[in-house]
Amino acid sequence: MAEQQGLGYSDTPRLPDSPYGVHDGARPQPRIVTPGATPGAPPSDAVVLFDGSGLEAWTRVGGGPPGWRLVDGAMEVVPKTGNIETRAHFGDMQLHLEWAAPAEVRGEGQGRGNSGVFLMGLYEIQVLDGYENPTYADGITGAIYGQYPPRVNACRPPGEWQVYDIAWEAPRFDGETLVAPAFVTVLLNGVLLHHRQPLQGPTKHRQLAAYTPHAATGPLQLQDHRDPVRFRNIWCRPLTDADQA
Repeated sequence: MAEQQGLGYSDTPRLPDSPYGVHDGARPQPRIVTPGATPGAPPSDAVVLFDGSGLEAWTRVGGGPPGWRLVDGAMEVVPKTGNIETRAHFGDMQLHLEWAAPAEVRGEGQGRGNSGVFLMGLYEIQVLDGYENPTYADGITGAIYGQYPPRVNACRPPGEWQVYDIAWEAPRFDGETLVAPAFVTVLLNGVLLHHRQPLQGPTKHRQLAAYTPHAATGPLQLQDHRDPVRFRNIWCRPLTDADQA
């Protein structure tokens, strides 16, 4: 059958692993998503987790209100108040998050501008003032903590805002069996650090990682590592397949 005004065909070979043919006119159209008006602004289908106006989307890990404070449109770690996490839980997602280590440099190595982004509350992407600050490679800024160093160190100087863009694929379990590991792609300040890197399991300190079955979704968690790190403009997009309406 001839093509009808660019709307596709019905007599082409079927694509592998798909119910549709090449250029199939019956294939669902992609969902319309309106991009943010400026770079880093949330698109129309984003779940906004922090826009500077309040911490209603967050709770202290273990229960209770978060003890962090609002400063100039950002949230700032109040040391020793504990980690915070989102009330909502997520699986596969695109995450945008901006953070800044303190402008006043104190400490060195892991003791300088330390925090962390825990996907599903279990898998840490390291937050650290890694600008001219040597430490162990799998604990530098952008590391999959304790597992994989970033390909490069793309840190800006302390006090400047840094940008994480993360694509996350949750692990898959069939009962007690791991079917597929978690995968993550991480960009820091527009520079690729990890490209669909498979994880060894939930990240740990001074221990090997290993998978045990867990829920298909989990909260986004931010770490209180006793440094007044700031966060702003946090949003995510739960991911769907191309043919999923």
